Amino acid sequence: MRSTRATAAVARLNQRSEGLRHYLMVMTNNSLFLLRERVDSVDRDVSEALALDDFVRFVDATGPQKVKRVTKNDAAFAKQLVRKK
Repeated sequence: MRSTRATAAVARLNQRSEGLRHYLMVMTNNSLFLLRERVDSVDRDVSEALALDDFVRFVDATGPQKVKRVTKNDAAFAKQLVRKK
């Protein structure tokens, strides 16, 4: 199904913003996607109707972002990649 990527993106957003807000996805009759926020049992549009790829990018950029974990080895490797003058 086409909307699997969009549904997964909204699920990730709800996990990131757990306890803060609840988001849901609406698919229009012309296969565009809307992001809505549920506040006090009332739905409010967060985005305009977007195509699938644009919708997933928008949802991934919305809300709190997870901090990427960096190990000591990753940090040392990144340090070695920098060119020395």
